[in-house]
Amino acid sequence: MSTPLILGCLWVIASALVAMLPMRRQFPPGIALLIAAPVLLVWIGYQHGWYWLAFGLFAFASMFRHPLRYFLWRALGRPAPVPKELQK
Repeated sequence: MSTPLILGCLWVIASALVAMLPMRRQFPPGIALLIAAPVLLVWIGYQHGWYWLAFGLFAFASMFRHPLRYFLWRALGRPAPVPKELQK
């Protein structure tokens, strides 16, 4: 197995572990995973082709659908909903 695929598997395990954390503790490691994902996906796509890149993008969007939706809403200038766990 190639290095990018091994790192991709480790990324998936790390993101599953972060998802089990309480909402308030998910933010710092979640942002790190969110930033690392595009670099890792491009590397996988470069090594193994566009098919695996598309599969990885689908998995990434599925796992990070709420943060991606939040950043999209903020980029469009709309007020983004805040999860109940983060409201004070």
